[in-house]
Amino acid sequence: MFTRFGPAAQRVLRSAEQACRNHNHYYIGAAHLLLALLEEHDAAIERRLAEDGMSSSAILGSLRRAIGTGDERLWEGILVTPRISNIVRAAELAVPESREIAPDDLYVALLADGGLAAELVRSLVPASAIR
Repeated sequence: MFTRFGPAAQRVLRSAEQACRNHNHYYIGAAHLLLALLEEHDAAIERRLAEDGMSSSAILGSLRRAIGTGDERLWEGILVTPRISNIVRAAELAVPESREIAPDDLYVALLADGGLAAELVRSLVPASAIR
């Protein structure tokens, strides 16, 4: 399924799963993906944030508070939310087949899809600056 994803994008998806586990959640949501994208410190994403007058650390603090932590649980599996499926699909469709999908492609798809994670970014970045 993720054959077109470059090593950095694959690492981000694995990190999103780990973020979900670290917060005792049973699902991988857009907030977990955003957390993983920001912790990856991808140059293209950092550049976007800088152009918008933001830094990953400013968003990470608010994001971690918004995510919260679930109750202790036994790990029987992790669900992938429909929003994550839509974000991944949008990134796949937006990137030419001749190029691997990068973390920045996931970030752009996440912002376009909306939801808590995108709204959190929008609340911290002026709307006129978001592409």
